Amino acid sequence: MTKTLDAINTTDVLPESTTVVIIGGGIIGVTAALTLAERNIKVVLLEKGHIAGEQSSRNLGWIRKTSRHAEDVPLAMAADRLWAEMPQRIGQSVGYKQAGIIFLAKTEQQLAMHEAWLKSVSALSLDSKMMTAQEVDQTAPGGKGDWKGGIYTPSDGRAEPAIAATNIAKAAIEKGAIMLQNCAVRTLSTSGGKVCGVVTEQGEIRCDQVLLAGGAWSRRFLSNVGVSLPTLPLKCSVLRTKPMEGPTDIAVGGPDFSFRKHQDGGFIITQRSALDAPLTLDHLLIGWRYFEQLRTQHRFLRPALGREFLKDLSLGRRWKSDRRSPFEEVRTNDPEHSSAINQEALANLSAAWPVFNKSEIEEEWAGIIDVTPDSNPVIDRIKAIPGLTIATGFSGHGFGTGPAAGQLAADIVCNTPPLVDPSPYRFDRL
Repeated sequence: MTKTLDAINTTDVLPESTTVVIIGGGIIGVTAALTLAERNIKVVLLEKGHIAGEQSSRNLGWIRKTSRHAEDVPLAMAADRLWAEMPQRIGQSVGYKQAGIIFLAKTEQQLAMHEAWLKSVSALSLDSKMMTAQEVDQTAPGGKGDWKGGIYTPSDGRAEPAIAATNIAKAAIEKGAIMLQNCAVRTLSTSGGKVCGVVTEQGEIRCDQVLLAGGAWSRRFLSNVGVSLPTLPLKCSVLRTKPMEGPTDIAVGGPDFSFRKHQDGGFIITQRSALDAPLTLDHLLIGWRYFEQLRTQHRFLRPALGREFLKDLSLGRRWKSDRRSPFEEVRTNDPEHSSAINQEALANLSAAWPVFNKSEIEEEWAGIIDVTPDSNPVIDRIKAIPGLTIATGFSGHGFGTGPAAGQLAADIVCNTPPLVDPSPYRFDRL
């Protein structure tokens, strides 16, 4: 977790029963809990470590529609509204600001890709628009990037991962949700093939429905109950600068860097064209499903066979409910960041905007992204196990759509009219 992550106090007493159990205290889990509590549905959220301790506090904080798959944009549009309403809804800040996002193009090919995306979402009435090189320079002055142009969505925005999920969780608790930290769920309890509870390290809790929102841990949890979810891990390294003057308050994504203003006055920076791909056994088992992604995006990946492979093997893939689970072995997945990749990001950005030559690094970190073969999440019931719903596989997009994804998951759990059409997120598409 980043050193600015807000802490939260939760109960340590496991109830005997509830209506819904949520596994995972990231942005999806806590917003689902908030939604259920507001509907007066009894809900208990169980987190193996700290609320928002993993990717929900380690991401870039971008809230975007730009460059999402067309079928995923309605969820992002719903998220815009829910993020804007969140401070009033929970009585606390989430750091939300609708400051806009620009994606830049260095080549005609990159510019054509942005134009093709804009055409693909033309029926959705977005405010996205193409920018000329001159407009880029006017919007973010002081640059030396020699851009061909870009695409700009003024209604895109950002929030602060270090406070968002924890403040939402606090509001959910105030509205009746029960949350436990450092309480790992080992497996499901079933009766007649249907979910009737979960077994935790503290004992069993009975329930009618379970929502799994376990991020990169979801594949391992599901594998132990006989469900194969195709997700693979990628590692993103990030840095935050000390407070400084920058070129714009708009978030900017270049071909090999990105930056956005942080609430403390610094900037969150990453290398957009470099992700570590720590190899695991899963790459051998399901890697073939990612052929299309590898064909088009392999140049962004930096695979490595090392400690991560052995660590993954040591955690095991099958365990019984009365034995210590992998989720107790690793309370918080805290991968080592790549200083080399972060230095690349800073050098690439400084070449484009020389003002960043003066920046000083305040902190660096890394997070694990769970990626599906089509980069869309799964938000769906698992037909093979009635009573189990999953919301996972967000492929690096989960924070931005978090409030909408959590509400959609709650809708599915409650069997109420969904916030948006859930069909793009069906489990059986994979």
